[in-house]
Amino acid sequence: MPFQDAQRALRIIRKDAGKYKIDPNKIGVLGFSAGGHLAGYISSTFNTAYYKPQDDIDLISAQPNFTAMIYPVVSMLPPNNTTHSFKSLLGKDFDSNDQMNMSVEKRVNAQTPITFLAQSEDDPISSVNNSILMYQALKDHKIPAEMHLFQSGGHGWGMGKKGTNTGEWKELFLKWLKVNGVYNSDQ
Repeated sequence: MPFQDAQRALRIIRKDAGKYKIDPNKIGVLGFSAGGHLAGYISSTFNTAYYKPQDDIDLISAQPNFTAMIYPVVSMLPPNNTTHSFKSLLGKDFDSNDQMNMSVEKRVNAQTPITFLAQSEDDPISSVNNSILMYQALKDHKIPAEMHLFQSGGHGWGMGKKGTNTGEWKELFLKWLKVNGVYNSDQ
């Protein structure tokens, strides 16, 4: 269902871009934790039909132009297969093919959009290795990517955790969008 929702949302936003005065070629996805998995997965599998077409909106591209993954769950392979996301996506009856198929780093391809990653090194829920694996997969496919690792902050810091510098991710992300021509402060 989340994959269906993400595809449909991207298509609806792109269809109504003029109405909202946004550029239909500058639409992206951003996700935190399990939402980071969703953002990364849909960014690399946007051509997969996750639902039966409902109307003409489903003829519109669901390819994001950029992706942001904040303290993401990425891999379903050991040793990163201990998260709640793993249990939710794969359940108890899974095999190594399922694990490989649901691991975002294994789905990265030449059409995966530019990607921004941010995570704390002391994340107890989603190991920082998730972001490192994703970054390496992006680089292996020559996808422009930027990764920021914070010394502390744990997991679930949203806009930033008091007493850490995790709140800097917002400014770093905005600068990254500008550098990549996605955002112009004059718009």
